[in-house]
Amino acid sequence: MSTNDAYSVLMEQLGFPGSSRLRPILEMLMTPDQANMAAALPGTPQEVAEKTGIDANRVRDNLDELYYKGVIFPRGDFRNRVYYRFARSIGQFHDSTMATEQLDVEQDRPFFKLWHDFAMNEMYPRTAERYRKAESPHTRIVPAYRAIKDLPGVLPCENFPEILKAQELIAAAPCSCRLCTTSVGEPCDLHDEVSHEVCLQFGRGADYVIARGSGHELSKEEALELNDIIEESGLIHLWRNNTSMTGPKTSCQCCRDCCMTYVPLDQAGLPISKAWEKSRYQAYVNQEDCDGCQICVDRCLFDAIEMERPEGSKKYKATVDAEKCFGCGSCVVGCETAALQMKVVRPPEHIPQPMTT
Repeated sequence: MSTNDAYSVLMEQLGFPGSSRLRPILEMLMTPDQANMAAALPGTPQEVAEKTGIDANRVRDNLDELYYKGVIFPRGDFRNRVYYRFARSIGQFHDSTMATEQLDVEQDRPFFKLWHDFAMNEMYPRTAERYRKAESPHTRIVPAYRAIKDLPGVLPCENFPEILKAQELIAAAPCSCRLCTTSVGEPCDLHDEVSHEVCLQFGRGADYVIARGSGHELSKEEALELNDIIEESGLIHLWRNNTSMTGPKTSCQCCRDCCMTYVPLDQAGLPISKAWEKSRYQAYVNQEDCDGCQICVDRCLFDAIEMERPEGSKKYKATVDAEKCFGCGSCVVGCETAALQMKVVRPPEHIPQPMTT
């Protein structure tokens, strides 16, 4: 197989045949021989050697290198790797090649710039079209625990510390989106990903980042401490849209200015409800306690809070648009006067039961 054919095969597998923006990313990640090896997958190193005519020991060494770069994935044990496949999707490829502690936002800026250009001009428009056609969101907002911890009737599946405690293995890795925007000079307004990595991985996902060295293991206590940082920053917890406590390999902690879900929807003028379901909660304001500081306006990622001057008042006060509020609780966590609070506005049945097969 020729070099150009190998890169073309991989671009087609990722869903972007002939992309002039994706090709340089592949070329930076893989030598021509490595592209031939990746295009020959799935298979064992011996099978790839037979398909490509490259020495089996050399194939094994190169496949291991591509594994650590996040280009290919082993089946089964991450440490005793005997069978590999190429990335299943452009989203997986995006995250696995960028969400790693092995990259530096300054030294690896050329790589991040290539990804940013491809994402903004090709990947994100495709993402938006996929969400445009979606019938219902598969992901749900989990409210900040500090915003609801004193309310009665909080369900386990909407109590993020309880979700963390339910996981057998937890790891943290850098958020690919925030690492990329930081590197290209457009850092997140809410959170410094270099200081605190907050892309949470569970189960097999955690085992993958630990084995590959792209992230690090967290104890339950460390995960709970990190959760405090996440909520203080104003990032949003996301979870599968059902009552399950385990199952997802990843829990994103998202923002509006970097997220590979939110940015595409904003680009296309689509509502975030195409991707994310609201929590059961809604923020409201006790205007007598509101001092008009506007911190809540800055923290709200859904444009749900405005400042209005009530009749007879000299100060502007916060008001919450119930339709726009997704019940994330970020505004409540950031409110220094406790004027903002949360209330339940949807029944437990709002969160579906897991589908059974």
